[in-house]
Amino acid sequence: MRISVCIPMYNEKKVIAKTARMLSAYMEAHFKDYEILFCNDGSTDGCDAVVRALELPNVRVIGDSQNRGKGYAVRTAMLAATGEVRLFTDADLAYGTDVIGQFAEVFEKDPDIQAVIGSRNLQKDGYEGYTRFRRVASKAYIRVLCLVGGFRLSDSQCGCKAFRAQAAETIFSRCEVNGFAFDFEAILWAVKYGYHIEETPVRILNHGESKVHVVRDTFRMLKDLRKMRKRIRKSEI
Repeated sequence: MRISVCIPMYNEKKVIAKTARMLSAYMEAHFKDYEILFCNDGSTDGCDAVVRALELPNVRVIGDSQNRGKGYAVRTAMLAATGEVRLFTDADLAYGTDVIGQFAEVFEKDPDIQAVIGSRNLQKDGYEGYTRFRRVASKAYIRVLCLVGGFRLSDSQCGCKAFRAQAAETIFSRCEVNGFAFDFEAILWAVKYGYHIEETPVRILNHGESKVHVVRDTFRMLKDLRKMRKRIRKSEI
């Protein structure tokens, strides 16, 4: 089974070389057929050049010079990928590398599974290392978004998700949201198409600085959610 790992990156020069090396070493050790795609989202710090200069096997750098948002970068990478399973995760490898093998095992156990969603709420250690404020804020943030978005799984905002190739192409070809609400949009399309979605427990291993501003981005996402729910509900499949 060919695995594609997609990494959206925006001004990640401080961590991207380490991330690229760690990913490459892990994939070389665990998968015979794989690719790693770094999708540049208009970075101005040269992180795309850093990855290219490493000349690692089976690594591609794609994207463009305009900053459009994480949703755009993930969508571009997922549609450019060639793997039978296509996974995206954060540029700082917040969930580590073993999560890739964990997701692959979920797909291998059941051919009907079309999407695997990481969740920090399935085990007690999912939020291990979070400050109390960040843990409470994160859970409240997810709860509000789920109520508005009609999301019934346990963690919409986990930054690690994977899809089989056909599901990825069907879903991301119809996605339009470029901001942080892109996760919701992808899942709403998966539900619309009746895809079998499975959750798997994950936890944060690398606690980088969050780029989400809880108050500001919550209001932005609520606005996006209302629009996308209406659009998807009215769309034909």
